[in-house]
Order: sequence, then structure tokens, then C-alpha cells
Amino acid sequence: MTRPHNISIMGATGSIGKSALDVVRHANACGDQKFKIVALAAGSDAEGLAAQAREFDADVAVIADETKIDELRSRLAGTNVTVDAGLSAVVEAASRPVDRLLAAIVGSAGLESTIAAVRAGNDVAIANKESVVCGGKLILREAARRGVKVLPVDSEHSAIFQCIGDGRSLEKMTITASGGPFRKASLEEMRSASPQQAAAHPNWSMGVKNSIDSATLMNKALEFIEAGFLFDVGEDQLDVLVHPQSIIHGMAHFSDGSVIAQLGAPDMKTPISYALAWPDRTATNVDRLDLAKLGSLDFESVDEDRFPAIRLARCAYQHGAAATTVLNCANEVAVSAFIAGQCGFLDISWLVEQALSRYLEGSMQGIACETLEEIAFLDRMTREMTREILGSDLRRMGG
Repeated sequence: MTRPHNISIMGATGSIGKSALDVVRHANACGDQKFKIVALAAGSDAEGLAAQAREFDADVAVIADETKIDELRSRLAGTNVTVDAGLSAVVEAASRPVDRLLAAIVGSAGLESTIAAVRAGNDVAIANKESVVCGGKLILREAARRGVKVLPVDSEHSAIFQCIGDGRSLEKMTITASGGPFRKASLEEMRSASPQQAAAHPNWSMGVKNSIDSATLMNKALEFIEAGFLFDVGEDQLDVLVHPQSIIHGMAHFSDGSVIAQLGAPDMKTPISYALAWPDRTATNVDRLDLAKLGSLDFESVDEDRFPAIRLARCAYQHGAAATTVLNCANEVAVSAFIAGQCGFLDISWLVEQALSRYLEGSMQGIACETLEEIAFLDRMTREMTREILGSDLRRMGG
């Protein structure tokens, strides 16, 4: 490239944000490709955000937690970094013109800044699956209207993106799941699992929420929905396969019987680098595959008795964007309750199923989820409903 590739990172101090800055650090050091950091945004880690902004000479550093503004200003005193705080400031930072914005704010909270980036004409590398599950239709509609590219960062969707080519003659796509820490566990063992056990992922280094989602396979359920929205396919064209080595990340199946798969070490820096540099590639320092040393690759079907999340995802996706929003928001409440010791591990999927059932039987079905306001309303209603279930029905819960 003749000039630096300007990027912003929303969720800079999280695991995805840190990996992205590792990619930038390595690419800039080896001269393979130059990236310029425009804006960095974080939730509440003022110390981590300030260190990143100093190292990468960011133009802007924004912290969502307004109580941390003085600390952030103090830590960035003497620099040329512009400092701001609050959710509106995060949205404003996302609207700054860049070549690519990495959307990596955890949970549905990342949706507004993602939409702001798209409406500003910024290509978006989307690592926030919850934003797509809740607002995928809105994001993609706005992107099409403005000629903006939405590039997947999740390893599975990046794999499919690399495999499908022009998409002609595509029969179906498969995303893989490691199976998480409880792949071989019994229901009794899962029932008594602690948050620490659930967060101990065997292959990937992720945040606590994403790790627990991987343990329930809700992470894969959200990715199932995300794949449907991103690639505009029906649920009958989507499949999930357990692959404990996490070497094959996704596969595209074609009408002539061919299957094209993308392989790589289980390291998020590979799909992040692809999304940031696309249509080019940039060098990374990830481990290289040694297939002879690896020896074999194993695959299993999902056991939906122990992991009902995939079944719930199929149901929600069939009923549209509002149902997928309910599934995601109920899961966020349930995971928080599990971390806080308010319910058991198996209760997470049980709570999601109860919330989804109540939505499908109730009066909220008229909400179209075509605007941020509608999505925010359904988000709030779902959280209230899930907390009500949590408070009143504990005696009947799965755990």
C-alpha cells in the first residue's frame, strides 16, 4: 500500500482488541504492511487503553465509563491523543473516517457504534457476533445502502468467507466447534460445574463470557445465526460439527460434491489479520501448522441433549431477527447470573429456552427489529423477562 491503512478498534482492551494490536505491531515492525491507529475505545480499563494509545500513537482514546475520564486524561498527559468518555463518545469515535473499523465490543452493547461506523461509510471488520445476531439485518441493509463492506472476524465465518469464492453452486456451509471444556462431560458433571471450570477453554484464549458461551455451545449457536445473516442462507444450509483440535475452522460444500476447508492454528490473529488487510494478506507471528506432527483430525456430531443451544439457534433463526435478539439477550442475562452464582451451568440454556418460548407465545412478536430503537426495546424487555424467570422459576430449572 502507498499509505498507511487507517483503522479504529472498538473494544481495544478486550481479547480481540489486544490480538488486533498484536497484528498491527507485527505488521508494522516487519514492514509487510503499515497500519495507522485512528481511534481506540474501551469499556473501563483506563490504564490498558492509555498504554495502547501511547504505544500506537492513536489520534483518539475513548472510554465508555465516564468515571474513568480523569484517570485516562492523566495517563495520556503530554501526548497528542484526544481523550473522551461516555457511550456517545464511543459512537462518535466509530464515526471517524477510516479504511476499516474493528467492531469488538462484547455483547449487544456494540451494536450502536457498529451502525454508526457503517453509516459513516467505514468498512467494518465485525468480531461482535451479538451485534449481528441482534442487528444483522439492520447492519447489512445500511452497509448495502452505503456501499460498505462487512467482513467477518470470527474464525469460522472468516474461514467460510475465504472458501466460498463467488458463492455459485454452494450447497451448504459448516462451522466447527471445539466442544469446549465439557465435550466429554456427563450431564451430572455439567450440572455441578463452576464458572471457573466453564471458562477454561481447551484451545482458545477468550474473555470469560465468550469462554462460558463456548462451554454451553451458545457461542456456536450465535455463530450459526451470524453465518445465516452474513451469508444470507437458510438454516437448512447451515451445519455445526464438533472438531476438538480446532484446526479446520469452516467448510463450504458445493453441488459437485467438493468441500473446501480453511485450516489454521487456533489463534484469532489469523482471521483478524485477514479482515484488517483484505483483500490482501499480512504476515503474522502465529504458529504454523505441522500436519504430520498433528497426525489426525477428529469430528463428531453435536449432542443436543447435553448442548441444546444449536437447536435453540435453529428455532430462533427460523422465526427471524426478533427471535434471535431474544435468544442473545436472554443468554447474556443467564451467563451473568451463572457467573454471579445465581444459577447453575445447565440453567443457562434452560433460561434461554424459557425466554424464547415466552417470546414466541407472547405479545412481543410484533416487534420487527428494523431500527436501533426497536432492538433496544426488545433487548430491555427480554432482559426483564429473563430476570423474572430467574427469580420465580428457580425450583424448576435444569440445574
